[in-house]
Amino acid sequence: MTKNHPTEPIAQWQRRYREVRDWTVELCAPLRPEDYVPQPVVDVSPPKWHLGHTTWFFENFILREQVADYPLFDERLNWFFNSYYESQGPRILRTNRGNMTRPDVDTILRYRNYVDEHLQNWLSSYADGTLPTELADLLRIGLQHEQQHQELLVTDLKYILGTNPLYPVYRDSAAPATGVTARPLGFRPIEAGLYEIGYRGNGFCWDNELSRHPHYLPAYAMADRLVTNGEYLAFMRDGGYARFELWQMEGIEWIRGAEISAPLYWYEREGEWFQFTLGGLQPLDPHLPVTHISWYEADAYARWADARLPTEQEWETAARQWQPNDFSRGNYVEQGHYHPTVCTDPTDYQLAGHAWEWTNSAYLPYPRYPRLEGALGEYNGKFMVNQMVLRGGSCATPASHIRLSYRNFFHPDKRWQFTGLRLCRDTE
Repeated sequence: MTKNHPTEPIAQWQRRYREVRDWTVELCAPLRPEDYVPQPVVDVSPPKWHLGHTTWFFENFILREQVADYPLFDERLNWFFNSYYESQGPRILRTNRGNMTRPDVDTILRYRNYVDEHLQNWLSSYADGTLPTELADLLRIGLQHEQQHQELLVTDLKYILGTNPLYPVYRDSAAPATGVTARPLGFRPIEAGLYEIGYRGNGFCWDNELSRHPHYLPAYAMADRLVTNGEYLAFMRDGGYARFELWQMEGIEWIRGAEISAPLYWYEREGEWFQFTLGGLQPLDPHLPVTHISWYEADAYARWADARLPTEQEWETAARQWQPNDFSRGNYVEQGHYHPTVCTDPTDYQLAGHAWEWTNSAYLPYPRYPRLEGALGEYNGKFMVNQMVLRGGSCATPASHIRLSYRNFFHPDKRWQFTGLRLCRDTE
């Protein structure tokens, strides 16, 4: 999943490994012991499972394979912390992850320390100061994998806390700033043409971002910021959830069956709307981007707004024109907001961070998709069915993890991630 990436010095690898691994533990710092265990729904994994699974990845795919006579910390943990790798043997049912009161958190933290020590020693064993390319690629995948779980950890924590009737605070600093007015929504045109889609460069990318290929797009215009809470609330007040003509049939069945009438974490109290954030329950700010909506909701809102969702090719093409050389500008997890922020700057299109943006593209392989062989071939390829693509990253995404070509994917009913939307319109 790496393209001709130069091999960094061992000291740089050791530093990078420590930074990524320490950040996962730092995200858990505000938690109480009881917070590490719950699994309220199947999509959410307990925080201690994330701590263990990311450690298992390094032990199973690197240390076990590369270190002669490597002594496993506890072979029984393979069954607990294998996620979905059929090639790696049996595993706990995903729905049962929250049932494991043991191993306890202290044991899992000792497991992390044990694997970290052996991994650093393995790196130090390369006397010439560099890793072979194939091992560097494997280590890089492990670090990128942990960063994915850092985002999942934040969003899973939000679900655990946000569905608790006490609405406990994760961090006081996570309460979004209020009193800032979002700039008016505008649409920026993109000319019709043949555009290159997919990863370009010599650094790291996931296999689902390959291969780069041409794609013809008719002329269109894409919104220059995300849809806000206030705009979405207008849709609700216009009977949006009851107007069947706005919804796909599956969406109608979903909102009726689950009794959905507002985004996740929205609560109405005596005629006023509130939103749970990782800074606690807050009055709904109409200028913040709407988040935690399903693809069904995003699609229905776009139709109500006399627009549509962009395809992922339209999104990537616009992003390359609007923000071609700097995708680091955005609202990422390291900034500590843990929530999208208000868009006021006319040169900020909210493309990076803030919220994952639903597109109108099914998650399918690109032409000449280079699906890997072996266990890592299970990472993306086997999920390319019945899911929709999201772009842009979120306020829970690590800044060094995201790219303009990054393809996220979820089933259309999922909304526990920071999922939002951007509008698009045809212009010819």
